[in-house]
Amino acid sequence: MVRFLKIAIPVFLLGFITGNAFWYLASPLWIDREVSEALPADLVLTQVASGTFRDADRAHKGEGQVDILRTGSGAGLVCLTAFRVTNGPDLEVWLVAAPNPETSDDVKASDWVSLGQLKGNVGDQTYTVPDDVDLSAYGSVVIWCEQFGVLFSPAMLTHSS
Repeated sequence: MVRFLKIAIPVFLLGFITGNAFWYLASPLWIDREVSEALPADLVLTQVASGTFRDADRAHKGEGQVDILRTGSGAGLVCLTAFRVTNGPDLEVWLVAAPNPETSDDVKASDWVSLGQLKGNVGDQTYTVPDDVDLSAYGSVVIWCEQFGVLFSPAMLTHSS
């Protein structure tokens, strides 16, 4: 019986740890987090820039529209609509100075500001831009995996006149 326990306990612990690691890393591949945020209808908004999300590579796919808006009080908002991206761990929304980042290295070599954790990998959602951020200095919005330093989906911005 003691010999059985000497083998069974380490095997159980290894399986438990491996199973949890697999679930943490792989479950986002088949579990979507859906969000449906709407801006108040009476909010006065001016469009600053817009763009369309695209795939970063064959494994990291994205689609949907991004609009950068300014409210009547001057606050900046980043709105994702008809949005969908491959799910992953620790995804964030970033404003990036590079106008058309093709790779993770392009993003890392550029100035950026994080707008926070991605609320969901599917659906309409809005992020507040910090007051000290000059929106004209940023050429793209990207979905970024902070944990692994990987670009999931970029959207090149076209600034309004």
